[in-house]
Amino acid sequence: MVFCLENEEPRLPLRSAMVHLQASEVQQLLHNKFVVILGDSIQRAVYKDLVLLLQRDSLLTAAQLKAKGELSFEQDQLVAGGQLGELHNGTQYREVRQFCSGSGHHLVRFYFLTRVYSEYLEGVLEELTYGPAPDLVIINSCLWDLSRYGRCSMESYRENLERVFVRMDQVLPDSCLLVWNMAMPLGERVTGGFLLPELQPLAGSLRRDVVEGNFYSATLAGDHCFDVLDLHFHFRHAVQHRHRDGVHWDQHAHRHLSHLLLTHVADAWGVELPKHDYPSGQPFPPHEFFNYNSTEDFSMSSHLGCGPGVNFVPGPLPPPVPGPIPHGQHRGPVVHRGMPRCAPNSPYHVPRIGGPCRQRLRHSDRLIHTNKLDRQPPAHSGTWPG
Repeated sequence: MVFCLENEEPRLPLRSAMVHLQASEVQQLLHNKFVVILGDSIQRAVYKDLVLLLQRDSLLTAAQLKAKGELSFEQDQLVAGGQLGELHNGTQYREVRQFCSGSGHHLVRFYFLTRVYSEYLEGVLEELTYGPAPDLVIINSCLWDLSRYGRCSMESYRENLERVFVRMDQVLPDSCLLVWNMAMPLGERVTGGFLLPELQPLAGSLRRDVVEGNFYSATLAGDHCFDVLDLHFHFRHAVQHRHRDGVHWDQHAHRHLSHLLLTHVADAWGVELPKHDYPSGQPFPPHEFFNYNSTEDFSMSSHLGCGPGVNFVPGPLPPPVPGPIPHGQHRGPVVHRGMPRCAPNSPYHVPRIGGPCRQRLRHSDRLIHTNKLDRQPPAHSGTWPG
C-alpha cells in the first residue's frame, strides 16, 4: 500500500502511562526467540519497528514507513516478492522479509498477507513446520479481506478466520504464543493504495465493517485460546497520529504499538519489566495520550454482515479495573488473554494449567531464564538459518 506523507503537520509523540522498553531490554526479552509477523502494510510497520527497536532506541522515519518491498531495511533482507518480483496493489502481491541479528540471538520474519486464510497461508504454515519453531506469532488480516473479495466478504472473512485459527492450533507448537492484533480504526475517508478506484464506494462502510470484523476475529481467537490485543480500542482517539489516507499511522503510533505488544508478551511469558524514571511530567496520564474527537463515531447498527438477519451482539465486558478513571475516558476490554496467566515459581518451570483449552506451556529451553530483565540472558543454544 502507498500513502501520501506530503504536507504532514508535525505531531507530538504519543503519551501514556504504560511501560516503555529500551532496545537493550527488548533484546533480552526476545533473546533466542523466533518471531513471525503476518499481515498487511500495518503489520509490516509492526515488523519494521520491532526490527529497529532490536538494534537501537530510535523511531522509524517517514520514508521507512512509506517504503514497500525494498531489498533491505535496517540490516534485514527481502527473501521473496517485493522488488524481487513486481510491485503492485493486487491480491497476489507477496513480500517476505527476515531479520537475523548480528549476534544470532534474534530472528524476526514477516509475511505479507492479502487474505487471512488462503493457499498461500497454507504454504507459509508448511514452511514454518520445516524451519525453527516460532516462539511468537503476531498476525492480523482484515482490510484486504473486507474490501477485495466480493459482496459477501464478511461472511467469507468469518469462515476464513475459523480456518486460520484451526490451522494455527494444529501447526504451532504448544510453546508458541499467538497474538491476534485487532485492526486499527480507519478514518472517515479512506484513500489507501489497497482500495482501487472502482472500490472507493466501499470506503464509507469500511470503517463500520472493520469494527464488526474485529468483533468476529476477537471472538474466534478467544474460542481457540489465542491472545487478542485490541488495537482498535487503544488507538480509537489517537487520530492525530493517523495519516491522511485514513489507514496508516505515524512512527510515534507504531512505537506505542510496539510497547503495547511487548508489554503483553512479557506478561504472557511471566517476565517482570523494569520501571524507568522519566523526566518531570512523564509518564503522562492516559487521558493526555488521546486527542478526543467527537466526529470519531464507531457506533454500529443492530443488523450487520452479509445479508439480512445477521446480528452483531458483543459479549459481556470484563469487570472494571479498580482505580480512578480520568474525565472523558472509559475503560474497555483492552487485552483479552487466551489463557490465565500463572507466574512460575522458579525461572525454569511453568505449572500446567488445566481446562478445556489446549496446553500452551513455555518449555524450559525456550524461556528467558529469569523473571526480571535485570540479568544477562542465557547463551544462544543454536544458530538461525541464513
